[in-house]
Amino acid sequence: MPHIGIISSSVRIGRNSHRVALFFKHYLESNHIATSEIIDLNEYKFPIFEERLSYMKDPLPAAIEFAERVKKSDGIIIVTPEYNGGYPPALKNAIDLLYNEWHRKPIAISTCSDGAFGGSQVITSLQFSLWKIRAWTVPAMFPNPKVQDLYDENGVPTNEGVEKRAKLFINELLWCIEAGKLMEK
Repeated sequence: MPHIGIISSSVRIGRNSHRVALFFKHYLESNHIATSEIIDLNEYKFPIFEERLSYMKDPLPAAIEFAERVKKSDGIIIVTPEYNGGYPPALKNAIDLLYNEWHRKPIAISTCSDGAFGGSQVITSLQFSLWKIRAWTVPAMFPNPKVQDLYDENGVPTNEGVEKRAKLFINELLWCIEAGKLMEK
């Protein structure tokens, strides 16, 4: 069974995108699809890094732990809100902290907004950053328009269509994880 890390990238007070991270953890585990863990950037409160982890002389223990959690994950789901057409600085900071850990890592992107477009503008900038560090972004996307209405505060969907979309999204991630394992042989 694969292990999937779910990066919850918002550190804002009252963040709604974290509901989607909670949903994915429950969905993966209750359907016996994968083991999972939420890698919550709000818990790390990383300072702005001046260097990649691999070049730091005295890295923070939390940075080392974060790197290990990413490395041990067979695939990653990034759940990100859209901030003014881009993604949160905490996510950019966390992505830039690592390099080799992202190499060929299957990454699925779930975007969120409180508006009607579901964070669709953030996809391009996030994909570009991930491609530059040699991550493998999954073609399927999982936008969440009006995220505050799609999930309750515990990540329980209020619309049955969410789980149908999640199945397609997760299947793409699982396919990429399996394909990556076959290519390593």
